[in-house]
Amino acid sequence: MFLKSVGFRQDVPADRRGYPFSLAWLAGLDRIEFRRPVTILTGENGTGKSTLLEALAAAVGSVTVGAESVETDPSLEPARRLARTMRLSWSVRTRKGFFLRSEDFLNFARKIAQIRADMQRSLAEAEEEYRDRSAFARSQAAAPYRKSIAELERYYGEDLDARSHGESFLRLFQSRFVPGGLYLLDEPETPLSPTKQLAFLSMLKEMTEQGSQFVIATHSPILMAFPDADLLSFDHAPIRRITYDELEHVQLMRAFLENPGRFLRHL
Repeated sequence: MFLKSVGFRQDVPADRRGYPFSLAWLAGLDRIEFRRPVTILTGENGTGKSTLLEALAAAVGSVTVGAESVETDPSLEPARRLARTMRLSWSVRTRKGFFLRSEDFLNFARKIAQIRADMQRSLAEAEEEYRDRSAFARSQAAAPYRKSIAELERYYGEDLDARSHGESFLRLFQSRFVPGGLYLLDEPETPLSPTKQLAFLSMLKEMTEQGSQFVIATHSPILMAFPDADLLSFDHAPIRRITYDELEHVQLMRAFLENPGRFLRHL
């Protein structure tokens, strides 16, 4: 465990009393404690779990994947304002890890594909320019581009953008994961099929065994089932700890799978 808790100042200036300070779960909240290596934030859309995750990323100064820096991304300005009212308590401060929103993943995959295409184009140009030179000269001219392409393929495979989104997402985690990090993930299930979500849970278990901590906002009953995860519900203020069987998402999914017709006959 790295991040032990986050405290919230209650003396918020008048000019900061709109969003995100109007979120119901913030009213009178003194602190949120992180008690286990995996904390799951649950709740309906609009309850503010993603806002908390973004504010944590801003307060921690997390590295982002596929997005602007948490310090400059315009979409994170409300989160930065909330972050300035937060007090983080650490057991040991870690600079490892990253912040990832589901929508940022596609940007990242496209960026990697573009970098690879640019390198291949530069390689072809170098080979053409040095076509009539010695083999040594051609090799030296092409070496930087071949090395860069090889590094991309070593980390992300031959073509990250050409893979299915689920395969690419899991490959990203395998390549970017460093033991002993703090990982803040917003709806990581979005590109993952149920089978891939189970594979992600297996990766999550391996990562926590290597000393990493996760705070995850999700709607997935599969991810919520991670063994020994601390489940925090945002559906009612104040935020409260909840068991898996109490989760509304879980109850609804069970009821639907037991009798889909009961829900679909009204369509």
